[in-house]
Amino acid sequence: MDSYITVKNSSHFEYEDKKSVFIGQAMPVSTEADAIAFIDSVKKRYPDARHHVYAYVLRENSAMRFTDDHEPQGTAGMPVLDVIRKNGVTDVVIVVTRYFGGTLLGTGGLVRAYTSAAIGALESAEIIRYDIYTSLQISVSYSDFGKISAILADNGFRTESTLYDVGVTLEGKIIKNDLEKLKNALVEATAGRVKFEIFGEEFGF
Repeated sequence: MDSYITVKNSSHFEYEDKKSVFIGQAMPVSTEADAIAFIDSVKKRYPDARHHVYAYVLRENSAMRFTDDHEPQGTAGMPVLDVIRKNGVTDVVIVVTRYFGGTLLGTGGLVRAYTSAAIGALESAEIIRYDIYTSLQISVSYSDFGKISAILADNGFRTESTLYDVGVTLEGKIIKNDLEKLKNALVEATAGRVKFEIFGEEFGF
């Protein structure tokens, strides 16, 4: 897997229908233990709520879980899970807490309410994409340095440090899938005088 989509932040979103209040909260997580800990924290935050519906999807073991928490089957947890899956998001948990307003919403009403709360929570958490980045060092002469600045920018190289010594040495990172294109462009621009050193790979956004 060279990339995945998840959320950047935790979030809080409220939706009301016929005096029932649905509190949607999303959180980036990487393990089932993290997801369960967040679910438990929400339950403790709203101990008097009627329902705590949740769903989560993880890269770890391809885990996918949901619960209706005593709402009619298929009206709560599955709609929340569907919101996650339709957005292609992983490593995320969404909990929708319901305070009952005294009026039954019916099957369709519950599906709409839980879906709306989940969508609001997910969008408020800021959906982002993580890609595998390759960290590398690029060394060129001063005369070649002026030739490569635009190439680095055009290919998405993220410069993290620049050392001016005998020549110019840049350290930074680039999306793994763009590395070969960058290297070929730099070799061509410098007639092969550029030098590379690869340090490793990691996910980033």
